[in-house]
Amino acid sequence: MNANLPKAILASADITAISQLILRERESRDLGRWQQMRECFWPDSLIRVSWFQGNGADFVTGSIDMAGRGIPAKHRLAPILVTLSGDRAIASLAAIIDLPVKLKGIEATLSTHSRFIYRAERRKDLWGILGFDAIYMRDELTPAIPGESISIDSKEVQSFRPSYRLLSYYLQNQGFRIDSDLPGVDRPDLVEALNREIFGWAGLPVPS
Repeated sequence: MNANLPKAILASADITAISQLILRERESRDLGRWQQMRECFWPDSLIRVSWFQGNGADFVTGSIDMAGRGIPAKHRLAPILVTLSGDRAIASLAAIIDLPVKLKGIEATLSTHSRFIYRAERRKDLWGILGFDAIYMRDELTPAIPGESISIDSKEVQSFRPSYRLLSYYLQNQGFRIDSDLPGVDRPDLVEALNREIFGWAGLPVPS
């Protein structure tokens, strides 16, 4: 883009490009467009979510495996806030992860409320995702048929974090290894540490 354009126009173009990048990555995940999803990440990217930690390419491979196990996650996304810092940017948004599940013989939707934080970096005039983290808030389980109920013994979930307890319980039962030390509303110290890490990477002060 012409560098002689007003800064506001250049910034608006970058914000749009980053927002579309994130939406493309999430839509590709939901629709199984795996190659398109893979192209959204830089090779040295780092993804840290409940069931996975590693680079973007391996995250796509893991997502393919998850879908193959019959766990087709879908995402409801709020508007994206982008903070620019030269060739680096931070993007955050509220999100709900919906999983169709079957527990105790009952079909239901497991919904996990979270905040996604992306790190984007521009290389050779192209924005790509360098980091993806989740801050967990709470989850809920809704039977598919009104009137049905699912009873889970509290002892079955007592070892899991409150902010993503049901998600951890379900995914662990499906054979996934769960990271119990991720940022969440029940661990504000980890949220603060993540914010310091990400805003420090961008060379920006942590919002107060």
